[in-house]
Amino acid sequence: MVYHYFRLLWRNRRVRYAFMVVGIFALTILFKSGRVSDMHLGASTKASVQREKWLKDANFIPTKEYNDLLNKRFSRPSPWSGYTGPRWQASFKQHKELNGVIRKMLSNGKDELNAENKQTQTRRNRVAIAAKQAWDAYKRDAFGWDEHSPLSHSGSNLTTQGIGYFIADVLDTLWLVGLMDEYKEGRDYLANRVTFDQPGAVSLFEATIRVLGGLLSAYHLSGERDSELLRLADELGSRLSKSFNTQSGIPPETAILRLNQQPYVYESSTAEITTLQLEFRYLAKLTGNYTYKKNVDNIMGIIFKAQKWDGLAAVYFNAQSARFTGDVARLGSRGDSYYEYLLKQWIQTKQTEPVFRKEYDVAMEGVKRYLVTVSPNQHFTYVGELLGLPSSKPVFSPKMDHLVCFLGGNLALGATKGASLAEIAPLTLTARDREDLILARELTETCVHMYFDTASGLAPEITHFRHLNLETGVENAFDNSTQLVKPDGDILVSIGDRHSLLRPETVESLFILWRITGEDKWREYGWRIFESFERWAKLQQGGFAMLQDVTVVPPVHGDKMETFFVSETLKYLYLLFSDSNTVPLTRYVFNTEAHPLPLFTWN
Repeated sequence: MVYHYFRLLWRNRRVRYAFMVVGIFALTILFKSGRVSDMHLGASTKASVQREKWLKDANFIPTKEYNDLLNKRFSRPSPWSGYTGPRWQASFKQHKELNGVIRKMLSNGKDELNAENKQTQTRRNRVAIAAKQAWDAYKRDAFGWDEHSPLSHSGSNLTTQGIGYFIADVLDTLWLVGLMDEYKEGRDYLANRVTFDQPGAVSLFEATIRVLGGLLSAYHLSGERDSELLRLADELGSRLSKSFNTQSGIPPETAILRLNQQPYVYESSTAEITTLQLEFRYLAKLTGNYTYKKNVDNIMGIIFKAQKWDGLAAVYFNAQSARFTGDVARLGSRGDSYYEYLLKQWIQTKQTEPVFRKEYDVAMEGVKRYLVTVSPNQHFTYVGELLGLPSSKPVFSPKMDHLVCFLGGNLALGATKGASLAEIAPLTLTARDREDLILARELTETCVHMYFDTASGLAPEITHFRHLNLETGVENAFDNSTQLVKPDGDILVSIGDRHSLLRPETVESLFILWRITGEDKWREYGWRIFESFERWAKLQQGGFAMLQDVTVVPPVHGDKMETFFVSETLKYLYLLFSDSNTVPLTRYVFNTEAHPLPLFTWN
């Protein structure tokens, strides 16, 4: 019966035509589906072949290239007669360990960075809850004020009216961790209540990295659609820019918001005048006002021409003589972010301005030659200081601020330009790149032990290390005000340095190293540190507070929660437990206050 009806239908020409069209359409779909499958198979096979080749290449150690690098470094004439520095270099064992990290990352692939599990989700949520608790305490005690004192439940302002210091600094953290109601509260306060047209002086450096950087980052996260945030950033930028109206263009450390100042500048902090560039350059890109860029580029031009000590800069700069002053070179206070922003200015404009990378590489050569060494017992690799720069024979000091712990992440960032090791052909890593990755891992391990070796599990503001005299090989004595944090260990802390401001530099490096190497240990270290914050810095009445002495438990709290605890420390911890598509390092650069800014070019 079915066959009979089919024959009758087939006699109709229109029906036959319809069947043919449907058949051709079905065959086309099947053909395309097959081709797509073949294409995917081909791409997958190609990637697999490439990965296998990369895995073989991962065993290679560029011994000759590295020896040439070391010979060139240590054969350069020294600025000081008879002084060569600690002569640190990466060992063959460390090169082999790095190859193991590369092989594992290639085997697992970048997808390993984005693998979600219940533990990762729980940890990320816990950090978000901590951010909310910190915000809630601030809102309860000091909403709208620049700074928060959680013990006395009060706030304070940097100027009579305040400049939105706290809110602007934490705004992008609220956005990133998903606290959108809290974000709107903060954003609306800034847009409706804050003005920079007021009397008073502020730190040019702090206002730039915290407030201007925070406004610009939040504006970008809004899709660059929130015109009120850009208006505020432009207003603040124009007022801070008056500080550049000096004879040399080198600004003072303070900025007067309302008056047209023509300041006389004698001496400025090196870090503070060279850590304005990312923010003002991005503001120039957004507004088209390239005076912002010209001002900060002028500073860098002067700095580049000034005489340094084999790439090392002293921590002060004289505007009149255009010379570095003071007798200390360090990567801690007043020196740290000068080195950080050399690299990051190169990254910010998509590696199109090689002068910044050149200066960064020269500086890192000096750091490795004179400041990096290893402690005698626990074999911690650390970055010390050089005292007496103008003399013929400076003295190495085994002192390292917690601030220096940014360097591990910075070195790794420079080695891969933010890409994970799963995305890089191993042979494209130069001997310097490999050395930077090795040093990054070793320094960050040391910074982690600055936490884990104390009674509280939290790091002091400044540490010293046991150190053997470079000439005699005898251990340097340490005074009675300094104590070992661990018996037979190498970390020493002086009485005045035992406090913790809940700084971000170590977790910053943990975050970057996780993104680049994929090693689980960086996440585990970060979680241990977070749990110590929760245990000792969190207050029963809500919020978090600094600690006065991390070498005793329970530690006594101080009446302050720095804005950077939320802006930086918690943000980096949250990103540590997020996938690599959340603020990817190949598309963003973080300013020194952890505000992510997008990469761009001037064209």
